[in-house]
Amino acid sequence: MEFHDVAGTRVAVSRSGRGPAVVCLHATGHGARDYEPLAARIGGSFEVIAVDWPGQGRSAPDAAPASASRYARVLEELLPLVTSGPAILIGCSIGGAAAIEVAARRPDLVRAMVLCDTGGLVEIDRMTRFAILRMHSFFAAGARGAWWFGAAFAMYYRMVLPSKAARGQRDRIVASAREIAPVLAEAWKSFAEPQADLRWLISQIHCPVLFAWAGKDRILPWARTRPAAETFEDYRVEMFRAGHAAFLEDPDRFADSFRRFAHKIPARTPAQPAGISAGRPAESRPAAMPGAAAANGPRDAAAIGTWKQAGAA
Repeated sequence: MEFHDVAGTRVAVSRSGRGPAVVCLHATGHGARDYEPLAARIGGSFEVIAVDWPGQGRSAPDAAPASASRYARVLEELLPLVTSGPAILIGCSIGGAAAIEVAARRPDLVRAMVLCDTGGLVEIDRMTRFAILRMHSFFAAGARGAWWFGAAFAMYYRMVLPSKAARGQRDRIVASAREIAPVLAEAWKSFAEPQADLRWLISQIHCPVLFAWAGKDRILPWARTRPAAETFEDYRVEMFRAGHAAFLEDPDRFADSFRRFAHKIPARTPAQPAGISAGRPAESRPAAMPGAAAANGPRDAAAIGTWKQAGAA
């Protein structure tokens, strides 16, 4: 375990294994321990660098509210301190959204991405905003100390992480329900804001991307994300029997899929555009992404057996 002062906060990072750097970014309210099963399986060939987002795990509280943009700023400053070159990023939920922002803004820091039920790729229409704000109200009640929150949160997490393989981490998350409720409330509030829609960044991302999606996800179903996912330049898709975090819930199959994907990443990527600035005005972003698949699509669809099942043929 090591600590780094970045973006005005102190972040905890754990390392294990040896080899190319794989930086792991957890969902809100989780922690670096999400990636212990993965590290145990791939540590012989990769160095797994797992980050605790501010105010979670062993990281210090943050003065700034939780959001994907905030975490992207933390990640952008952190990556040069923990890796000696471009890294493979594995991001789940808000962690995936932060990875997307950094990959677009700093392509020199990102070799490839594995996006697990990532945020930021769904249009925030009226119904979506309503659902998000209902979730914000739920976590805000927990932050205020509502007597019923602990039991309700436990029931909610049996839906989020239903698999037996995730039981240990699920129990730890449930036990910390009241402690993490304020961060969850901040994050969910941010998901309803216009800047949470990251689809406008897709054209700036040129690295290989694996979408490792939990087929039972009720919060971020693949059907809602698929239109944006199909506009990435170089992408692959694999579906898993999981609720929100395939690396936790189906660790053996996820590790195998990750190895296949990682071994096909070019050792050196060609020079890419310099990325985008953080301050691109909202009015310059497209109102919606086209629904058609990208012209290039995957460069090796055969690498993932569930490619046609995912609808990207």
